[in-house]
Amino acid sequence: MAKFAFIGAGSMVFTKNLVRDLLTFPAFADCTISLMDVDEVRLEYAKQMVQRIIAEGGYPAVVEATTDRARALDGASGVLCTILSHDVDVWRSDLEIPMKYGVDINIGDTRGPSGIFRFLRTLPVMLDICRDIEQYCPDAIFLNYTNPMAMLCRVMQSETKVNVTGLCHSVQGTAAMLARWIGAPFEEITYVCAGINHQAFYLDYKWNGKDAYPLIREAVENRPEIYNEEQVRNEMFLHLDYYVTESSGHNSEYNAWFRKRPDLIEKYCTHGTGWNPGLHALGLRNRDARKKNWTKQLEEWRDAPISLERGSEYASYIFNAVFGDHTMFEFNGNVRNFGLIDNLPKGCCVEVPVLASKRGLSPMHVGPLPPQLALLVNTSAGIEELAIEGALTGDPRKIFQAICYDPLTSAVLSLAEIKSMVDEMFEANKEVLPQFGHSLRFAVK
Repeated sequence: MAKFAFIGAGSMVFTKNLVRDLLTFPAFADCTISLMDVDEVRLEYAKQMVQRIIAEGGYPAVVEATTDRARALDGASGVLCTILSHDVDVWRSDLEIPMKYGVDINIGDTRGPSGIFRFLRTLPVMLDICRDIEQYCPDAIFLNYTNPMAMLCRVMQSETKVNVTGLCHSVQGTAAMLARWIGAPFEEITYVCAGINHQAFYLDYKWNGKDAYPLIREAVENRPEIYNEEQVRNEMFLHLDYYVTESSGHNSEYNAWFRKRPDLIEKYCTHGTGWNPGLHALGLRNRDARKKNWTKQLEEWRDAPISLERGSEYASYIFNAVFGDHTMFEFNGNVRNFGLIDNLPKGCCVEVPVLASKRGLSPMHVGPLPPQLALLVNTSAGIEELAIEGALTGDPRKIFQAICYDPLTSAVLSLAEIKSMVDEMFEANKEVLPQFGHSLRFAVK
């Protein structure tokens, strides 16, 4: 019987969907689901929710809940991670301090100054998880959903022996969105998608073997409701000729084109039907409200109607391919760039097609990105590599220098202003950045 460890099981929506998907595979119907979280209240709600899924599906599976990570991991075949490191009171400084300097960040969980500081706080916890995997389930497949995806996966893959890749639903989600826009059944769509997490592009997108990009362009240019659904991404597509995977809200902060002036934020990031207003103005307020009513929300998640139909998240299909019934499955995963994308930095974390089979996880060579995409993606990948070096060596100077090249930050601030902003962010995070002052690199060998 397979055992699956959910680290951060209090992330109720992820846990519900991933458990539901796993149990739809006959090979896993009698598995053990081991839920682990540091929050005992959220953990108990998650356990009750999983018990409902097992009961309604009539599965012979077993669920256990623990705050002991070693116990959850012991003997696991697969590990899933959906943690959020530290409370919103720490996280909000990632957004509020840059905003004070005029850097209006929308979401801040992936890259830029906010994403880098989130990475710095989360990395020690992720490395601790990897050390435990090495000890208690060294042959497990570790699937990470925690952001910032690229930087975390890059370090776990270079500094530990864990078989880990990172998953993001934006690839299949955007592919389905584009199919809807052109009226195509999704099962008739094929594509090749590559780049880095949240900044990958569909290098081809075909409907029944024919290039569907002309249909997408026609829809974006001639149907206002489609243009307004993803204003930022549609502008990028119209000018760069390829469609990017992650939402307009995210992509508005990954470049210098949309958030450097109030008029641009008003034009591109406010009135679309996507969620683009910015976390500083909207998200933090909503998170504070949710925090006050969090037990009610947990009850709603626990008691919501449950569909037993398998969803589109990759995790269960990957596990089934590797140690279930061995049905091969292709997905986009986050892996190091060794001969995969020719014009991105060697060893950086890229998001490319990966084949899951009984042989394990096999990344595929894509070739070069189109030059106009490579310019954009190389900037982000290079920044991430410098931030990783700063995190591993405990060197705050490298963190500052990485943020100097962030496209949005550098479009708004001078070098001296960036230095002041980064110093203030370090001060706000000084209690939760244990890696500064010593090297993490030698601790994980």
